[in-house]
Amino acid sequence: MPGLLFAAGALLTWFGYAFALRALYLWLKIKAGANLYRPATIATILAGLTLFAGSEITATKGFHIPLVWVVMPFSAWAAAVSAVFVFLRLGQGLSGLNREERGSRVKAAIIWIIAALLFAWFYRLDPDAKILIIKGSIPLSVATAISLMLLAVGSVAVMVFTARAAHARGIAKTFVIHLALIAGSVLFGLPLLWLVITSFKEDQDMSSPNGIVWIPHVKETTPYFDKDKPYYETSFSGTDVRGFIMSKRPDRAVTLDVERPMAMRGMTVDTDMSKLKLIPTEADLVTAVMDGQKIEGEVVEDMEDGHRKVKALSPAELAGRVQVYAPSDVENIRKVGLRVENYPEALDYLPPEANRGLTYLQNTLIVVVFGILGTILSSAIVAYAFSRMRFPGRNALFSVMLATMMLPGAVTKLPQFMIFKELGWIDTLYPLWVPAFFGSAFNIFMLRQFFKQIPMELEDAAKIDGASFLQTFWSVMMPQIKPALAVIAIFTFVGGWNNFLDPLIYINSPEHMTISYAVQLYSSARGSEPGYLTAFTTMCIAPVLLLFFFAQRYFIEGVTLTGLGGR
Repeated sequence: MPGLLFAAGALLTWFGYAFALRALYLWLKIKAGANLYRPATIATILAGLTLFAGSEITATKGFHIPLVWVVMPFSAWAAAVSAVFVFLRLGQGLSGLNREERGSRVKAAIIWIIAALLFAWFYRLDPDAKILIIKGSIPLSVATAISLMLLAVGSVAVMVFTARAAHARGIAKTFVIHLALIAGSVLFGLPLLWLVITSFKEDQDMSSPNGIVWIPHVKETTPYFDKDKPYYETSFSGTDVRGFIMSKRPDRAVTLDVERPMAMRGMTVDTDMSKLKLIPTEADLVTAVMDGQKIEGEVVEDMEDGHRKVKALSPAELAGRVQVYAPSDVENIRKVGLRVENYPEALDYLPPEANRGLTYLQNTLIVVVFGILGTILSSAIVAYAFSRMRFPGRNALFSVMLATMMLPGAVTKLPQFMIFKELGWIDTLYPLWVPAFFGSAFNIFMLRQFFKQIPMELEDAAKIDGASFLQTFWSVMMPQIKPALAVIAIFTFVGGWNNFLDPLIYINSPEHMTISYAVQLYSSARGSEPGYLTAFTTMCIAPVLLLFFFAQRYFIEGVTLTGLGGR
C-alpha cells in the first residue's frame, strides 16, 4: 500500500510539472496578446494542487524529482496494458461520431476487458508472482532547480515570441524543427563525445563523486635524469625499448629490464653499453608542505610502499631539499588538457607481432577491400543476368536464391567450416573474403530491381553499336546504378569492419587477427583501464566514421532513389 501511494504521488508530481509548463506557456501567450485567461488560470490551479498533493504523498522535502518503477511478471504487465486500452476504447466510444462507430469501440473495449481478466487469471495462477514497486527520487540543489526553471521559462518564451513574430512566414515552425534536430543530434552524439573525451583522460578523472568529468585535466611533469637509477633506450628486434639496467659485466655487456613498450614489460634484453641512449623520465610536479611552507616539487621516486620522494623546486630557500611523503600528503599539479599519451601507450600494450596495430589494420583492409570487390562484382553480374537475360529456369533459380535469405546464418556456419578446413584455409584470411565472390541474395535482389528500371533503349543502342553482353553490362548498365553500388559498398565495408564471429571461428594466430577481434581481446585484457580501452576503440571506429561523413551523400541518394538508375 505505501508503494502504491508513492506511485500515485509521483504521478501527481509529474502531472504538476506538465500543468506548470502549460500554465507558463498560456501566460506568455497572454503577454503576447492572446485572450487565454481562463485556461491559463485553470492550468495554474491544477499545477499548484497536483504539485502540493504529490509532495505531501511522497513526503519529499526540498527540491526532488520523485521516481517510481513497477517490477511485475509478464502476465501482470499484459493485464495492466489491457486495462489501459479498455479506458481508451471506452473514452473513444463516448466521443464517437455515430452509433456504429461508438458500437465498434465499445466492442473493442469488451474484448480488452476479457483480455485483462484472462491475464489477471494467469497472474493469480502463479504462486511466486509478485508485484514490487521501486521508489526513489532525484535530489536537486537550489542552484540546479533555479537553473532548470530559468531554462524552462527561456525555452517557452523563445517558442512563444518566435511563433508570434514569424507566424505568417512559417519561420517559427522551421526554427522549432531545426532546434529539435540539433537537440537530437547533440543527444545521440553524447555517447560518441564521451568516448572521445574519455580516451584523453587520466585515471583520476575516470570517476568522480560529482558525476561524469567532461573537461579532462592532465598532470604537469618535468624531464628528470635520475643519477641513481638512469633510464635508457635501445633497439631490440626492430622495436625501440626503454628500461633500467639490471646488471653490468666487465665486457660492457648489460642486461636491460624493459619498461616500455607495455607488451614487453618484464622482459630482459642483453645488449652492449654503447648501444644504450640515456633519456629522461617524466617526474610528476606536486605540491606539499615542507617545514610549514607550501612547496612545489618533483617526484624523484615512487617507493614500493606507496610513499613518494619529493625534491623541492620552490620556494628558493627550500629548493633542492628532498623529503619522503605519504601519498595523501602530496597533490599533483594538474591543468586542463588532453592526455594524448593514452593513444601511443594503448598501442604499446599490443603484442609485438601486431606491429603497433598495423597488422590488424592490414588484415582488416584486405578483408574489406576484397569483400567489397567480390560483393559488387558477383551481385551485379548475377542481378544483370536475372533482369536482362532470358534462359530456361530463370524464375525458378531466382526463387531458390531468394529462399536462401530465409536460412539463418548459424545454420551454414558448420558446413562452411568443414569446407574451409578441407581446403586448408583455417587460420588464414581466405574464409573472410572469398565467400563475397559468390554473391549475396539481398544485394542481387536490390540490384535486379535497379536494372529492371533502366530503359531498354539504352541497352538496345549498345547492341546496335555492336557491344556484347559484358560490354553493355560494364559500360552502359553499371554507371546507371552507382548510388546502389555505393550503398552496397558502404554496408559491406561496415559489415566486414565489424565482423567478429567469423574471425573468432577461423583465426587462431595474432598475425591474422582483424580489428574487431583485436578489440574484443583488448577489452578482456585492458578492461580495467578505460583510458587505454577507449583510445584503442576510438582508433578502431575512426575509419567507419570517416566513411560515413564522406559517403553519406551516396548513401542517402541510394536509399531515396526509386530505381531510376541515378538519373
